[in-house]
Amino acid sequence: MLRTIAVIIISLSGLNATAQNSIIERVNNYLNSKNAFADEVIYVSIKKQKLYHILLDRIIKEYTISSSVHGAGSMAGSNKTPTGLHSIKEKYGEKTPLNGIMIARVFHGNIATIYNDETKSKTDDITSRILWLEGLEKGSNKGKGIDSYNRYIYIHGTSEEGRLGKPASHGCIRMKNKEVIDLYKLLEVGTLVLIL
Repeated sequence: MLRTIAVIIISLSGLNATAQNSIIERVNNYLNSKNAFADEVIYVSIKKQKLYHILLDRIIKEYTISSSVHGAGSMAGSNKTPTGLHSIKEKYGEKTPLNGIMIARVFHGNIATIYNDETKSKTDDITSRILWLEGLEKGSNKGKGIDSYNRYIYIHGTSEEGRLGKPASHGCIRMKNKEVIDLYKLLEVGTLVLIL
């Protein structure tokens, strides 16, 4: 049943078979090199500024994202997006309304103004939902001075929706608010997240 749903959804996704196979092959090669195996994976392409939800070796959904404007890297204080294998360690925002601003992962009642143009907000709003990532690669994204979890690297909603599709964040992976809510509902704690 899941395979049938995945095939139907993938046929609607707009990616051609060659592009899909290339992404799946890249993800599987990386996972195999780390002896990590899963039916479900989130793959974030920094180059394409896309997030792919992969289920049973099929891309079932593609999202436009923003990674860091400072590039890729794991050093604490760099404001760069860490690469490599991660997992979702914690989830926040179950009861946060659409566009609700979370501070320290708590909604205090404020709703963000959503910018659909190139406007930069005065604050780096974290909105709607949070998927808090834990690095799984010691010496790369896990450990002293490079730890993704200790750096508070999230997948989250943003008030700067108009800037999605190009690097714009301070290290996290930004998504449209409605889309991060939808993704949040589908993913469990422990889901693998590969950022390359």
